[in-house]
Amino acid sequence: MSYTAPVKDMLFDIEHLANIAQVSEMPGLEEAGLETAQAVLEECARFNQDVIAPLNVAGDKHPSSFKDGHVATTPGFKEAFAQYVAGGWQGLQHPSEFGGQGLPKTIGAACGEMLNSANLSFALCPLLSDGAIEALLTAGSDALKATYLDKLVSGQWTGTMNLTEPQAGSDLSLVRSRAEPQPDGTFKIFGTKIFITYGEHDMAENIVHLVLARVAGAPEGVKGISLFVVPKFMVNADGSLGARNDVHCVSIEHKLGIKASPTAVLQYGDHGGAVGYIVGEENRGLEYMFIMMNAARYAVGVQGIALAERAYQHAVAYAKERVQSRPVDGSINASAPIIHHPDVKRMLMTMRAYVEGCRAMATTAAAAYDAMHHHPDAETRRQNQAFYEFMVPLVKGYSTEMSLEVASLGVQVHGGMGFIEETGAAQYLRDAKILTIYEGTTAIQANDLVGRKTARDGGQVAKAIAAQIETTEAELGESGSAAAASMAARLKAAREAFIDVVGFVAGQTKASPNAVFAGSVPYLMLAGNLVAGWQLARSLLVAERLAAAGTDVDFMNAKIATARFYAEHILNKVPGLRDSIVDGAESVTALALEAF
Repeated sequence: MSYTAPVKDMLFDIEHLANIAQVSEMPGLEEAGLETAQAVLEECARFNQDVIAPLNVAGDKHPSSFKDGHVATTPGFKEAFAQYVAGGWQGLQHPSEFGGQGLPKTIGAACGEMLNSANLSFALCPLLSDGAIEALLTAGSDALKATYLDKLVSGQWTGTMNLTEPQAGSDLSLVRSRAEPQPDGTFKIFGTKIFITYGEHDMAENIVHLVLARVAGAPEGVKGISLFVVPKFMVNADGSLGARNDVHCVSIEHKLGIKASPTAVLQYGDHGGAVGYIVGEENRGLEYMFIMMNAARYAVGVQGIALAERAYQHAVAYAKERVQSRPVDGSINASAPIIHHPDVKRMLMTMRAYVEGCRAMATTAAAAYDAMHHHPDAETRRQNQAFYEFMVPLVKGYSTEMSLEVASLGVQVHGGMGFIEETGAAQYLRDAKILTIYEGTTAIQANDLVGRKTARDGGQVAKAIAAQIETTEAELGESGSAAAASMAARLKAAREAFIDVVGFVAGQTKASPNAVFAGSVPYLMLAGNLVAGWQLARSLLVAERLAAAGTDVDFMNAKIATARFYAEHILNKVPGLRDSIVDGAESVTALALEAF
């Protein structure tokens, strides 16, 4: 099943929701207007449709393989990655001083979606490199930047994140890898790291591992963790590659999905110690790693949108050609393609509405990221940072849970054929499951939303977002259309439910933590649902105005119909979630442990 990048929908969001015209007025982003966005997205679409997407099924059927310490990626991946690097795609969002193109996240996120739609397993390698680049830009010394950034930004070398150990998953206070200081200022690294995406592969000449470890005598817990650069091959003074470092892949995992992406177990220091270089200051490693984590969390949310888009396209193509049963309204007096059946339409509209809502939310968040880094006014930067940071758990948590539902619906649209691997629908469902787990499970995103993003400031950022939503409701009320009236009613009910929950979370987190955290994931889903619905409400208003002016009327009418569907079938679930969160905590914890 081929992939067609939804460039028109992406550009609609970039122009009208992210307001790329304003983004391109900020210092350093002057060249990144709508014209640039369109040119970049169209070229990105061609590359991913023609080069990367055809390898998706091959990667599932012929995964990466491990032999004698070496990993061979899926046939075709190495050549495709060489084209990816040659096209300059790795450096799209990174600073021009290190060879990147310096484009805004507003454009980069759309390109990231295309790459992940085309081939989720392939896209994971650049995603991890992006995180390593972010960490070095923020905390790396001038020497580390000079040694590694040009090669990472070009894609000549790739990067990894090494957090997890057999005994230390989400709880990084349990990290035991150790770092021993050496007289020359380097460190010897010892330990085992697991679940390292692209920790070993054959697509690049060097791999730059960013590794969490403890220096001898460091404090216990998360306060005693430092971050190190550990290259697979040592780098000589002239930038050439030297001897192999003492880091080795000892196995790769056999997984439910993303089978082409090698998930490595890495052993450090079995032959005297791996040479590592500290990033920033000792004992601040977790702080620096969270720079990578936040970049990756947003990117994983985009992966959810990307995979859901691919599953939706696959299901629509099947529904248009699969002939089964007469339509219930008698409009066709013979068996017809299943897209004529109301329940199939309902499933396809659910898939479509979720994808467009989450894409709109992620694009709006990307524009806030650009403003927090580039806007000349300090207060505007602060407001955009607060908004973006509130959005990250929503984009990650809601969009990935959404992708699971959409991929499952994709299988359902196929019926029995969906359960057969040959039709391809099952791969999306298998691949989607990891998205709700890695870079912090949905519950970890929800804990962040409760603790750091809501309770800490008494719900002030959340209430400010609700005030913006109320403004959109007023604009919908002025429209006069049935679609706008329907959206306005559901958006108002959802916003009021959100305010109730924010009050509950802000007021009860310290007094009744179990009660609040029992509803943390429902709160995340409520907030994500509301914000995605809000962005579709904004889309509806724009589409009504443009359709009335005669601009691309069919596309605009489809936007209006999709937004109305979201309001009436997805956004209307929010008040019920409010009841579960505010009134349902006791039943979560009522059952005695021994009764389970």
